[in-house]
Amino acid sequence: MRLLPAIAKREFFSYFETPTAYVLMTTFLVLSAICGFYPGSFYERNQADLAPFFSCHPWLYLVLMPALAMQQWAQERKSGSIELLLTLPVTCLEVVLGKFLAAWLIVTISLLLTFPMVLSVNYLGHPDNAVIACAYLGSWLLAGTCLAITSCMSALTRNQVIAFVLAAAVCLLGIAAGSAAVLDMFKPWAPAEWLDRVAAMSFLVQFDAISQGVLDPRNLLYFVAQIVAWLAATALVVDMRKAH
Repeated sequence: MRLLPAIAKREFFSYFETPTAYVLMTTFLVLSAICGFYPGSFYERNQADLAPFFSCHPWLYLVLMPALAMQQWAQERKSGSIELLLTLPVTCLEVVLGKFLAAWLIVTISLLLTFPMVLSVNYLGHPDNAVIACAYLGSWLLAGTCLAITSCMSALTRNQVIAFVLAAAVCLLGIAAGSAAVLDMFKPWAPAEWLDRVAAMSFLVQFDAISQGVLDPRNLLYFVAQIVAWLAATALVVDMRKAH
């Protein structure tokens, strides 16, 4: 892993060579604020918390994370540069982690830039800042999970649009699995035990638990396991493609 920092740095700055990073960061900041203030009724609720602000994050990540990372491997394969990249004295795992960490760093910066929301809610009331910190952690882990999924989908194809659609579909499945609309479809015939298991696998259920200030190790381990599993799958796919 000696070359991991160099790879991550290279990939990070490559996002800023095009408008990609600027557009996605601006879009996230604007949409998250709009969703918090208008559909979320930030002022009208008269509650000193950021629940409306964080409630929109999973749905923003559903689109923005695939858009951010869809080119990671698809573009490499389309341009043919993946062959050159993998002949360098680096391991496949180093490249996978480097690309992932670069994109995750952009998300981290985007989240940090939302600090005016924290200042606003502290100015207007006396919120529980520990809960807000937990919500940020949950949002950060959820974004990382969506990025890891997108990285894997990008490795499967050389078409960025296909990678985006596949990643968005898998992320939607993970987010919506625990929603009432999905569970109601299975209630008439599925055992209650199955429904509980499906709901427990939902990104949204795990995120909601963390964002409420409950730092259950199982919720944190869930997201970490998802990230590790999808990145391992990415490395496996890239290695298989290299063999062909």
